[in-house]
Amino acid sequence: MYEIFEQLLQKYGLSAYKVSKETGITQSTLSDWKRGRSTPKTENMKKIADYFGVTVDYLMTGKDNLKEKAPELTAKDERDIAKDMENIRTKLLNGSDGPLSYDGEPIPKEDAELLLGQIELMMRRLKPINKEKYNPNKNKK
Repeated sequence: MYEIFEQLLQKYGLSAYKVSKETGITQSTLSDWKRGRSTPKTENMKKIADYFGVTVDYLMTGKDNLKEKAPELTAKDERDIAKDMENIRTKLLNGSDGPLSYDGEPIPKEDAELLLGQIELMMRRLKPINKEKYNPNKNKK
């Protein structure tokens, strides 16, 4: 199970720490799974599977398909995301809304690019969810 968990971490560019914080599963629990000291509880398996959008069976075996997601991104969705990202990138890097900073310190350009990558990932994940939520009848298969 942990090998598949690590594959999902790599696929989505996440750390075990981030998943731990967002799911409420302690880091020591994840560490115990990794070392084979314990096996995951069903409720924790479900939390991780839901977090990554996979089934518990996939998390256990790696042989199940991903859960059926909301509609895939269309060409228009891709254009919308690209346009939004270009606007965000321009504003962020030019400082048109003020300098990009954290805790009073300016954020280096390399870190700003990482932030932009995460914003794009979020937009790609949320677009299908929002299409289903706000236009459920239009986007049915």
